[in-house]
Amino acid sequence: QVQLVESGGGLVQPGGSLRLSCTASGIIFSINHMGWYRQAPGKQRELVAVIPTGGSTTYADSVKGRFTISEDNAKNTVYLQMNTLKAEDTAVYYCKANARTTAWSRLMDYWGKGTLVTVSS
Repeated sequence: QVQLVESGGGLVQPGGSLRLSCTASGIIFSINHMGWYRQAPGKQRELVAVIPTGGSTTYADSVKGRFTISEDNAKNTVYLQMNTLKAEDTAVYYCKANARTTAWSRLMDYWGKGTLVTVSS
């Protein structure tokens, strides 16, 4: 019903930058919010940043001041600009959309397959 495709991951040196993109497609009536989560090896998935449609953003303390989430509502796309990357930012980054497929359906979470970000020299 709703598909999310992430892109932009890769290998970057400490202190470098990457920009992730995620586009939602399929049967979408409305999107409540979109966000980025990450999962490092051996750890639980954690929130990185969330942006409600027309609302204020939320960031994990570990990325405040370094990461910026933004959206293009017309394209159902969310971005994550990551600056001053650290080794501990290494993880698979997942995009999530909280959306309705029809006017009467309940809000549901949809996830992308993830994109790997590796920060290493």
